[in-house]
Amino acid sequence: MTTTPDVTVVVAVYNTMPYLTECLNSLVGQSIGLDRLEVVAVDDGSTDDSGKELDRFAERYPDTFKVIHQANSGGPAAPSNRALDAATGRYVYFIGSDDYLGEEALERLVACADENGSDVVAGKMVGTNGRYVRQNLYKADAADISLFDSDLPFALANTKLFRRELVEKHKLRFPEHLPVGSDQPFTIEACVRARKISVVAGYTCYYAVKRGDASNITYRADHLARLNCTAEIMHFTAGLIEAGPRRDAVLKRHFIWELAKLIQDDFPALAPDTQREVCTGIAKLADLYLTESLRDSIDVKRRARICLAQGGAVEELGEAIVAEARRGTPTFFAEDDRAYAAYPGFRDERFGLPDRAFELMEEKVPGRLAKGTKLLSSDWEQEGDDLWVSLSVRVPVVGDTGGVVIRLADGAMPTSADKPGALVVPADRELPVAVGEFRTESEADGTVVHARIPIAPVKATRGVRVYLRLAGRTYEIPVRGKGEPMPLARRWRSEDPYRVSATVNKKGRMVITTGQMFPPQKSLGSRLRSLLTGSTTGSKRK
Repeated sequence: MTTTPDVTVVVAVYNTMPYLTECLNSLVGQSIGLDRLEVVAVDDGSTDDSGKELDRFAERYPDTFKVIHQANSGGPAAPSNRALDAATGRYVYFIGSDDYLGEEALERLVACADENGSDVVAGKMVGTNGRYVRQNLYKADAADISLFDSDLPFALANTKLFRRELVEKHKLRFPEHLPVGSDQPFTIEACVRARKISVVAGYTCYYAVKRGDASNITYRADHLARLNCTAEIMHFTAGLIEAGPRRDAVLKRHFIWELAKLIQDDFPALAPDTQREVCTGIAKLADLYLTESLRDSIDVKRRARICLAQGGAVEELGEAIVAEARRGTPTFFAEDDRAYAAYPGFRDERFGLPDRAFELMEEKVPGRLAKGTKLLSSDWEQEGDDLWVSLSVRVPVVGDTGGVVIRLADGAMPTSADKPGALVVPADRELPVAVGEFRTESEADGTVVHARIPIAPVKATRGVRVYLRLAGRTYEIPVRGKGEPMPLARRWRSEDPYRVSATVNKKGRMVITTGQMFPPQKSLGSRLRSLLTGSTTGSKRK
């Protein structure tokens, strides 16, 4: 290649066949053209055919490919650094050797950088084969974003376009001793040093592949290795960004992503010594970097777990994880107009954790309330021509629960309630007065609401819903009847009899349907008029 290429693509390779072939094909097929492209691929001691495949492409595209073979280094950092030393392009772009690019990716990224004077450009990434890639950063194209007020801290992979002048000016390289996460210090510093950071969101530039055997290095590291790498990344970041909201904005990612992942469902299965080491490591980082404002900005589930680890409540943390995995939600403790997730360790003087560690802040929890709400019993009560439905429903809330009621509600719930299974009632929506008799009974893991609600002789289909107030919000929770015995349909009223039934709809929710047993028949004249009207309408539609 006689002229300076616009972009050098760096490919660190270790045993990624057959994915490597698709990766390399996506590079030579780029719309930017081979004359503007340089590929520097470093074979990090592969033991499969990856090295041969690189040589095959280098032989076929000698003016584009540079291939370097070296002994295995144990991670992607060393081969990436070796490739950077050999790069000559105006920009450098990093791609995983098991991933691939959209055809116009490099052309669009370089054009964006040139147009905006960007030092870093993030192109839209998506996951394939079940790999998760967070999408918040890619909602819209952006000419200039900041690391400190965008979703960029949650997209710290090096799979971006970097101005090589910036890389060399600040001697940016990858820490070779980190087995995982070695791209984060590089990306964080590049974004801190960059004059401008842009986003290409309108085109899918990058396809991140999860291998069929999940052998990507990210999925292989154990808890302590990930903890040690995360600690080093956080210390590096703290040395680069002074304490305050800007540092919090970046480190929030590490608390709710890397550290929180260490205390998920697999934590209780770890050896006790490993559990203690994990909690000790998290505690050290929390003591250094978990400011009050940062702590309060984290959702209650992850916040409580991190604080339990910080307080040394190792057994209680394991109990909380197991209980939540089984029930799907903690019990919430309501007090005045506040609410707390009553995990083990809550208000336990041994650990000295503040209530704020467990308090519901701004987050809404309709889904978690819905998962913990359970129908215990349902039946009819009849006295002469009067009929009631008696219901007992457990809600996962204890404490101040005097305002919890059950209503038979008209109309379907909005689509927004389908995923979480419940909704927050808008502040301007006035709820009708609850009809019937209610009493509550406290249990260790919740409150049982006993209701006796009169059934009116009307034609209607109504959903059975719980309404409760929690942390300043009113929640509407449909009662699920799936798997629960429904009372038999019943006829009531001696004159003008009605039929009532309790069933489960297609969403698994309990509904009560009422209607006349013998609806009044239309007169002959009314039926003829309806028939003639229908015929006339049908003719017009034709």
